[in-house]
Parts: sequence; C-alpha cells; structure tokens
Amino acid sequence: MKHLLTAAAFLFIAHTASALGNDTLVVKTQIYCSHCLKCGSCGENISSHVKAEKGITDVAIDPKTNTITVIFDAAKTNADKIRKAINKAGFDADDKKAPADAVNKLDGCCKKH
Repeated sequence: MKHLLTAAAFLFIAHTASALGNDTLVVKTQIYCSHCLKCGSCGENISSHVKAEKGITDVAIDPKTNTITVIFDAAKTNADKIRKAINKAGFDADDKKAPADAVNKLDGCCKKH
C-alpha cells in the first residue's frame, strides 16, 4: 500500500511538472544503504547535489528500484549535468561511474560491501 501511494504521488508530480514544461529523467544507480532516505551520506547527499543544479524542480530517490527521478527545466539544465551531480555525490548515474574520491567520502553503509 505504501509503495502504491508513493507511486501515485510521483505520477502526480511528474504529470504536474510535464504540464509546466519540465522534463523528467530517471537515472539508474546502485544504492547499498538500507536506510537511504534518512541517511545524510546517501539520500540527503544525492538530493543536495542534484538540487544545486539550476532548474531542478524535484528529486525522488527509490532505493528499492535503485533509481533517482529528477524533474527539471530543460531550458536551465540537462541530463548530463544531472548525472554529473549524482556522480559528485558518490553514486553511479546510468553508465557514468562515480569518481573514487566522491565514493570515498560516503559513510560505510552507503558503499558496496
């Protein structure tokens, strides 16, 4: 039930963003932290790096599907810049690997065991 409500809320946000002229990007990543959405090194870290980009409307992290969904204004940013922001947070973004120095800054719970 919780997942259904989350999915419904996300679809509403995505639909609203689309109506406002925004684009949606779904990025595959690998999340190892069991408490990602509450973890400062993981969820908050990803969100803050992505939201630092101009034109970001919303960021939704789904640790169960290992995806990060970003709603953004394509006139202000693009998919490549968003993936780079995710990489700077220490996480892979689709086929772009995070740099080792960014990964090393993560808490142990956020790294591959």
